[in-house]
Amino acid sequence: MHFKLILAFVEDSKTNAIMDAARKAGATGATVINNARGEGIKRSKTFFGMSLESQRDVLMFLVEEHLCKKILEKIAAVGQFDERPGSGIAIQLDVEDAIGVQHQVDKLADVVGDEI
Repeated sequence: MHFKLILAFVEDSKTNAIMDAARKAGATGATVINNARGEGIKRSKTFFGMSLESQRDVLMFLVEEHLCKKILEKIAAVGQFDERPGSGIAIQLDVEDAIGVQHQVDKLADVVGDEI
């Protein structure tokens, strides 16, 4: 079984909705890193030196490669990445090896068999 890593940089107010959508699309879990900060094309506004940007979270999903595109699209839709500039981004990376995921392999074997 081959895995991909989805990294999603999202507004913290959307973290739970994105996590729920990813699970419904086939993700078996995620790691959340709170209090991330990013900067896009336009610099964020400040007020007396204090940033007015919303807080960000980084979500890391290790997913089976056949489910990855569906999960990535669902994350983008719920996060409104294409509709609202600065609302977040998500990328996928190939994973060479993964250890400690046998419980996911067992659970995904039937699901992935249907996808192939």
